[in-house]
Amino acid sequence: MAPRPWSSRARRALLTALVTTSVALPVSGAARPAAVPAPAPAVLAPLGTVAASELDARYAAGRREIRAARDMATQHGDSRRAAALGDMAGPGRRFLMFDGRDGGRSAEVLGDLSRARRIAVLVPGAGVDLDHYGRLRQGAQALLGELGGGSAVVAWLGYRTPATLGPSSLTAGRADEAAPGLRTFVGELTQASPRARTTVLCHSYGSVVCARAASGLDVADIVLYGSPGTGAGSAAGLHTRATVRAGLGGNDWIARIPHTTLPLPFVTVGFGTDPVSPEFGAEVFDAGDAGHSDYLRRGSVSLRGIAGIVAGTAGGDRG
Repeated sequence: MAPRPWSSRARRALLTALVTTSVALPVSGAARPAAVPAPAPAVLAPLGTVAASELDARYAAGRREIRAARDMATQHGDSRRAAALGDMAGPGRRFLMFDGRDGGRSAEVLGDLSRARRIAVLVPGAGVDLDHYGRLRQGAQALLGELGGGSAVVAWLGYRTPATLGPSSLTAGRADEAAPGLRTFVGELTQASPRARTTVLCHSYGSVVCARAASGLDVADIVLYGSPGTGAGSAAGLHTRATVRAGLGGNDWIARIPHTTLPLPFVTVGFGTDPVSPEFGAEVFDAGDAGHSDYLRRGSVSLRGIAGIVAGTAGGDRG
């Protein structure tokens, strides 16, 4: 569906959203997850230098970091964060990296990374942090289940995501901060698993992050779904050799936002062309009736389509 022309009504709506969230953010700031203290993590060797036989030691180091952060959250009196971290440190959980500071950073592996023939890296959008990590992991589990054996899914919470309702979700500042870390992580991951087919899956604001990192991502596919735009006018503008794919669910509210940009003093609001529009030039996949948070829902059309892309059979038929 082609984006609607940039109307004065849409301009006013976007400005109203910016002003409203700018006022609301300080009110909610006291409850931000970044306020919970956590220890600085140990310095780890680059992932690309870690042999498959050493992955278990890497995962054990991640659990130690999580437990240390859990203990500090307990001392701070934040039982919610402590409980969430206790779950993350449980048996069988495998983290390539963890940092509990400033809302949290982590990269959790689901599946057998050392033997995976196909790897998906999930890049989340706004509102995901350690206190809301469960929904990211739930999507990773559903995707792994759809893919089956020979696959690994990495839930990459590698940046300070913007608040869902906040001015930072309307500009590219957080994405600019995140892009170097995503490039480094994916580069090390592909170095560690050179024979695997790697795909980056970018949800909502995560598609802005992926767009900023795209030129440095040596992957098979970059998949944008539930995207507000990327800041680029076209897939060619991402300057990547990867196949750029896009999907938009029939019940996703983000289809109703104005896909354009509005230059303001010192900042540009909005992310431009809709990735599923013909003029953007991405390969569009069927996302069914997905709502904004439902693309990786078990049994959904969108999950099957995304799994087909990861598997290298873009139509979704892996039989």
